[in-house]
Amino acid sequence: MSLPFALLKTKRGSARGNQPLPYAGMRAEVYTDVVKRILPLLLLPFLVCLWGFGQGAPRADNPSSSAAVLRPGELTQEVRCAANPEQSYALYLPKNYTASRRWPIVYAFDPAAHGRVPLDLMRDAAEKYGYILIGSNNSRNGPWKLEREAAQAIVLDAHARLAIDDRRSYFAGFSGGARVAASVAQLCQCAAGVLLNGAGFPQGSPPSHEATFPVFAAVGTYDFNYAEMVHLDAKLQELGYPNFMREFEGPHQWAPASVMEEAFAWFRLEAMKDAHEPRDDAFAVAQATEAGKRARSLEQSGDLYAAWKEYRQAAATFSGLTDSAWLRARAETLEKEKTVREGAKREEREFEEQRQFTADIYEGMAALEQNSENRSEVRLQVQQQILMLHGSTEHEKHVEKLRVLKRALADVFVQAMQTGERRLEAKDAAHAQDYFQLACDAQPDSLWALSDLAIAKAQDGNRKGALETLRRAREKTKNFVRFSEWLKEEPAFASWQNTADFRALLVDPAAHQ
Repeated sequence: MSLPFALLKTKRGSARGNQPLPYAGMRAEVYTDVVKRILPLLLLPFLVCLWGFGQGAPRADNPSSSAAVLRPGELTQEVRCAANPEQSYALYLPKNYTASRRWPIVYAFDPAAHGRVPLDLMRDAAEKYGYILIGSNNSRNGPWKLEREAAQAIVLDAHARLAIDDRRSYFAGFSGGARVAASVAQLCQCAAGVLLNGAGFPQGSPPSHEATFPVFAAVGTYDFNYAEMVHLDAKLQELGYPNFMREFEGPHQWAPASVMEEAFAWFRLEAMKDAHEPRDDAFAVAQATEAGKRARSLEQSGDLYAAWKEYRQAAATFSGLTDSAWLRARAETLEKEKTVREGAKREEREFEEQRQFTADIYEGMAALEQNSENRSEVRLQVQQQILMLHGSTEHEKHVEKLRVLKRALADVFVQAMQTGERRLEAKDAAHAQDYFQLACDAQPDSLWALSDLAIAKAQDGNRKGALETLRRAREKTKNFVRFSEWLKEEPAFASWQNTADFRALLVDPAAHQ
């Protein structure tokens, strides 16, 4: 799960300074306690200001003048909120945007406060289908009071500046940001749809009959949350949510642009069903034709389980819009096939195998947190287990087994990082190093793990170890400018600014090649 350093740097003023933040997601069980604390804080102010869509929500007297400084057809990386300049967002307006009509809008939440990242992936679809895009530059994994403030700020500012169709407000998020998007949609009961990428609803607030809305879910085939998303898909069907799930080749990350286009097209179809957009029969027929082609292609490849899922969700999508009887009939026929029934069982076996691969490692990590007398022995044992898992992933040739191993290894990586983060927040840098090192063992190329390990070593007084770790991080970075900026801004390294060793880190090795 190695990531460009440009995607890891957070804003100033965080509790631990300018350190890289996780681009991996918050696990559901970790999020549960957070939600119990955030919902009471979130509910009242959102009911006052966000839930007022179309009922007195503040708007600019002249939306066209307030948007005059904005550039339709161009992605603006930072728009500061007028009422709270500390809050900002990335913005994309379609090329033909005018204030003379109301436009659907997507509010996006990235777990590392990079509002531009999802917008870069969504902009082609937004242009094609006519959506305004807003990505918060403040919402991120961490203190969840920030999520409430960020969501409030961007919604209010968007309504003050832009011409928004309140019937078509969508929320999108990746990882911890997906859980935020789901929570906001549950609370406001105003969402025309939600795009959940790499994570679902928080455990403390699962989907229910009381607040249903269309859900488009996207997940990578190697995502450690894959099982969660499959089970969410089944639960949403049970509860009667309009829902669609698209998997893509990849790990825990934002879905590619092709999936974003599919999501926006699906939202448009759902809007037609809800009479929030005029019917477009030609569009519905074209989309149904494409869905049928995808399903038949899977069927012809021999993957009947995947084909069955494709036919089934296509039949639900196009019901009431165009002829979908043939899609439903094919799904019902395939459902009787033995290979389809076995496909579901095989999928559950994979989920159980993932749990088995990680169980002993998690038990060891828990023992480390208890700070037992044999801590060194436990740490070594956990390290060996992780290295064996990593080695298995490197050498496995069987596609299905490799898929499980990659999910398990990513799961271990995130668990180690989140535990290390907690220890560092508790000012326990000595023990935080153990977890960050375990994360490095799981993902040796991870800049997130290397940077946090360097910070922990610095805070623990291990200057030599921190500098060596930073040299390793410098070798991995693909954006040296951002890396050097972070080095100069990170408080943990402030006392070294004028040393020769530190200044050497600020020299781009590529400049001497």
